[in-house]
Amino acid sequence: MKNRNRGKVSPEWIVILCIFSFALGTFLSNRIWVVPESEDQIMPIGRRPEILAANSGDCATEKDKEELIGEFSKAHEAIESLDSSIAKLRMELPSTKNSRKIGKFENFSTILHPGSNETRKKTFMVIGINTAFSSRKRRDSVRETWMPQGKSLLQLEEEKGIVVRFMIGHSATSNSILDRAIDSEDSQHKDFLRLEHIEGYHELSAKTKAFFSTAVEKWDAEFYVKVDDDVHVNLGTLAATLARYRSKPRIYIGCMKSGPVLHQKNVKYHEPEYWKFGEEGNKYFRHASGQIYAISKDLAKYISINQPILHKFANEDVSLGAWFIGLEVEHIDDRNMCCGTPPQCEWKAQAGNVCVASFDWTCSGICKSVERMKDVHAKCGEDAATLWNALI
Repeated sequence: MKNRNRGKVSPEWIVILCIFSFALGTFLSNRIWVVPESEDQIMPIGRRPEILAANSGDCATEKDKEELIGEFSKAHEAIESLDSSIAKLRMELPSTKNSRKIGKFENFSTILHPGSNETRKKTFMVIGINTAFSSRKRRDSVRETWMPQGKSLLQLEEEKGIVVRFMIGHSATSNSILDRAIDSEDSQHKDFLRLEHIEGYHELSAKTKAFFSTAVEKWDAEFYVKVDDDVHVNLGTLAATLARYRSKPRIYIGCMKSGPVLHQKNVKYHEPEYWKFGEEGNKYFRHASGQIYAISKDLAKYISINQPILHKFANEDVSLGAWFIGLEVEHIDDRNMCCGTPPQCEWKAQAGNVCVASFDWTCSGICKSVERMKDVHAKCGEDAATLWNALI
């Protein structure tokens, strides 16, 4: 009996052993070891998140912090440098952005002009005929000869991509009788391009900038042409001439000249800033005569973007030449753009060399153009089919 009692365990010890076993099991379940993916150390599952959090803080040593700050500074400097480069590019000649080539103009597409909510129609060339409030008779003489009217004008735009408009600004007085007269004329013919410009004889350079800026905003053309309203133009021959240069990015074409810089006061074409061109008696740099000239898309864009800082000289054609003199621009001297009136342009036409434009140098246009425009057109004008058959 005594030996049996010695082999038994008392209930109190059983309870104690159970409690101890439960505690030991709980303790060991939280101490199961695993091997982390990136460390050669063991880590208990139950404590892994806390240890990872602790390690992430420990890794950020002072050296690492300095390296992070250095990398951030480099990135910030790179961003500032990029912003600076973009700002400079905006002041330079535009790149090939939005300068898609057009082969034929049967179907036109429109693109969104940067910074504008308006779409621009793709065209081959935009011709701005410089005119004044007092030149109604000159405009009518042009309409009756070389400039298509009504449905023909619209057809010329749709089928050939040739836009022709009289360009004019506004009078110094808002809604004056002069402005109302132009509005009435435009409602009849629908052939005006109104400019944000105050008309004035000594403001021709500013008007030229306004024309190119307005035309670029409204039309996406390959060429932009300025012509005076007392000059005769053969549109088909002009289109064919410009088409030969469409593969070149920066073309400035016209009758290049280099006249004297007139320092004497009270004379026509007096240049108040004559001293900028050297000693008295010097000549201007080469530039196209102001009666008619054409520039390619990139140059028109250049004027539009930089117009606030483009200097204006007394003479409009000199101003335009000055804006291009320091750029990579190809100057094309085409004497067919400054033929004389009959008999000169007549002889050339009979020889099969039709002139682009005709005028009299002595008058800086056709002398008495209102009376003589029809005669010049009859003797020097191209065949009617030339315009509509022009390959552009």
